[in-house]
Amino acid sequence: MTKAPNKPAKSESDTKSSAVRSLEKEERDKANREEALDEGLADTFPASDPVSVTEPSVPGRPDKKDK
Repeated sequence: MTKAPNKPAKSESDTKSSAVRSLEKEERDKANREEALDEGLADTFPASDPVSVTEPSVPGRPDKKDK
C-alpha cells in the first residue's frame, strides 16, 4: 500500500473568498486614508484652510482632432 503525498496545509488566505479579501483590502485602504488625513491635519495645525486628502487634478490640453 502506497501513501499519498502530504499536501501542504492551506493558508488562511487560500480559504478566504474573494469578497472577504476585497472587504479586508477596503478596510486597510480606509485605515490608510484616515492615517494620511490625521497626518495632514497634524502637519498643518493651526491653519485656516481645511486639509484635502485628494490631490488636485492637472487639466490637460484637448486632444487634437484629425481633419
